[in-house]
Amino acid sequence: MSSLSKRSVAAHSWHDLEIGPGAPAVFNCVVEITKGSKVKYELDKKTGLIKVDRVLYSSVVYPHNYGFIPRTLCEDGDPMDVLVLMQGEKDDKIIAVCVDDPEYRHLTDLKELSPHRLNEIRRFFEDYKKNENKEVAVNDFLPPTTSLEAIQHSIGESFDHLNSFFLLISSQE
Repeated sequence: MSSLSKRSVAAHSWHDLEIGPGAPAVFNCVVEITKGSKVKYELDKKTGLIKVDRVLYSSVVYPHNYGFIPRTLCEDGDPMDVLVLMQGEKDDKIIAVCVDDPEYRHLTDLKELSPHRLNEIRRFFEDYKKNENKEVAVNDFLPPTTSLEAIQHSIGESFDHLNSFFLLISSQE
């Protein structure tokens, strides 16, 4: 039988990929948007494909890679975001760094990030939807223990089941 006659089935990036054996402290991340991009990509929940959602209508670009944690489900009906804000509802975000990145892998708490880096992240989220007449308020940067609890809760809400450390941003739009 030729390979052309066989039907290929791709893994669904939300349901089929493993969260990782070290979750919630160390987890896999599906990156939807790369650092420096003005294009907002988003998971198509039905197909598992990453599709273009929109182009940012301002001069801001995404300050870091971000996406979601597979096999998680949050109050907004989406997987747990990693450095992502969503429309309309309270939606906690996880700031994650790659454990293989020599610049960031030693970090274990927000206090270890430079004030400039924190301000850059806060400013991005406060500004990136202004030209769409949408306001975003970054309320607090919370400790890693709160992040662990949020991820654990989102795992439980999901399917009853980027390696990184993470920090939580509490925000509302």
